[in-house]
Amino acid sequence: MGAETAPPEHLHNASYYTVMADGTIKQVNPFTDNEVWSVPGRAARGSAQAFSPNGVAPNGVAPNGVAPNPKPLAPEDFTTFCAFCADRLFETPPEKSRLVQNPDGSYTRHDHVRPSDMKVGMADQAPMNWLFRRVPNLFEIVTIDYWKKNYNFYLPSQKIDWKEMYHSDPVGAQHVRDITAYRMRVTGVPQEKIDALSDDDLWLMADAFFGGGHELIIAAPHFERNASDASQLFSSGDMTPEEHNQYFKFTIDAMADIFASNRYIRYISVFQNWLSPAGASFNHLHKQLVGIDDWGASIRHQIEMLRQNPNAYNELAANLLSRHNLIFAENEEAIAFAGIGHRHPTIEIFSKSYFSRPYEHSEAEVRGMSELVHACHAATGAKISSNEEWYYSPIDAVHKMPWHVLIKWRVNTAAGFEGGTSIYINPIAPLDLRDRIVTNLYSLRYEGRIASSIRIADECQVRPNPLRYYLQ
Repeated sequence: MGAETAPPEHLHNASYYTVMADGTIKQVNPFTDNEVWSVPGRAARGSAQAFSPNGVAPNGVAPNGVAPNPKPLAPEDFTTFCAFCADRLFETPPEKSRLVQNPDGSYTRHDHVRPSDMKVGMADQAPMNWLFRRVPNLFEIVTIDYWKKNYNFYLPSQKIDWKEMYHSDPVGAQHVRDITAYRMRVTGVPQEKIDALSDDDLWLMADAFFGGGHELIIAAPHFERNASDASQLFSSGDMTPEEHNQYFKFTIDAMADIFASNRYIRYISVFQNWLSPAGASFNHLHKQLVGIDDWGASIRHQIEMLRQNPNAYNELAANLLSRHNLIFAENEEAIAFAGIGHRHPTIEIFSKSYFSRPYEHSEAEVRGMSELVHACHAATGAKISSNEEWYYSPIDAVHKMPWHVLIKWRVNTAAGFEGGTSIYINPIAPLDLRDRIVTNLYSLRYEGRIASSIRIADECQVRPNPLRYYLQ
């Protein structure tokens, strides 16, 4: 898809998408009511550096915060650069599981690996070189005390068994003491109070590591596999389609386990903050899962819409955006388009499945979603800071919301105009976002870096009501 004139006026729904005579595009997001304008020439302002070929601003600083002349990499940097790296396993809380690729190319998930075996593998096995690890977040958003004090929550028996196994290993016992002391120290607890902790104190405080509901899914590489300097970070788009599929499956397994371990959790927020401008504490690829006892205002609002109109996501997403030629990619299981009414340039990927929760999807349906999300990350590139956000039907919802993933490019910052008017300026118009992605998708598919089954631009079938979630 190249440059395009506006569709005939009768195709515009003035409530959601209006193209003005000067080219300004006024948008209202049908599901959040955000009012957004895309103004011609606005991308040439400060945020435009995010779209330059090398991702570098006029001041020489890239959007990922890497300064000019980044540090050349030594061999050890690939596994020791930050606390999430492969040779620094004990700088994160106790590992819940890891995904390992076997010599025959298959994948095995290893749960609750003994601390003494983490680096060397089992006595009769080769070292378990992991692709992804699942660990607790050291600084929880919703803490274990929240669940204990508000709901009288206690660890399930299988979590207690794992906790006892971990503490019975001398390496594990020391790890728990060290990581607890570190967390206390950085939150301002005096060293003498840390030194006075008894084994019983440590045992109780460690519940956060073994039964909490805020977790990380960490990818093994910090840098691209052939990187030469510290600016060449490993991103979602640098994975193969199969690796990304395993990333998705591993994350979904974690979701299911969190729900099974705490019956008071009603929703799990799943997101990925890529690079510091998007809120990442580490510029090392990872997802986060946060269990909460509420749906949140956005989900409540969207469920209410579905109560009134079960087909809202077809009518106000897939069908509406197809009429404006914003659908740019699809496969048998998912569909992608440039979203409207977002504060940041946003790619939306929707599952076509009848099922509305990730852990209900078949392997083929998960793979289809993963391949399309992976392709959109690859087309975005590692230089653009972004948030990946998952949306789906809450576990206790009756009305079905399709599983969908938003990729938001964090390339613009709200300022006084937005605060004073509640009209947000998105520097990239939806059609321009679509064209940027389409151009890159064609190149990536030709190079074999994304799934060959993905249909791009005019190849898309664009049938009415492609999302099957609403079927009874």
